[in-house]
Amino acid sequence: SETILNKYELNTTGLEIKRFVRNDEWFEYIYKNRGGYEDELKEFDIIIGPIANDTIYDTWGITTSGALKKEQALALLTIGPLYEQIVIKTEKAAAQLRFLSAEVLDSGVVAAYRAAVRSEEESFQELFAQKLDLLTEDMP
Repeated sequence: SETILNKYELNTTGLEIKRFVRNDEWFEYIYKNRGGYEDELKEFDIIIGPIANDTIYDTWGITTSGALKKEQALALLTIGPLYEQIVIKTEKAAAQLRFLSAEVLDSGVVAAYRAAVRSEEESFQELFAQKLDLLTEDMP
């Protein structure tokens, strides 16, 4: 099967945009979003912010179970590489998205990306484990 990279352009003129950084406000939004709470940012067409890495579910689970405080969970979620995502929330914003091109990626390029991601994930898991140990060393 082929790996295809699509490229788009988003005209943000006239759109309401909320931009997050890795901080308490971002954590609260992710926390509530993953917990099934109603979206408090309905007035925004687009939300831009850091991707909560895949361990958000584990972090969220151990936070809601009481094993970690929210501050500790936030500390865990702010380590590792920073990747951003853009969420297009409204039809208005989607209408301003324009397809530019599609490119079939060479299998060697895909393999190199996968190797880089695997390396980042391994480094992240090591940092995560170290940080978790530090955060919980005084806990019973």
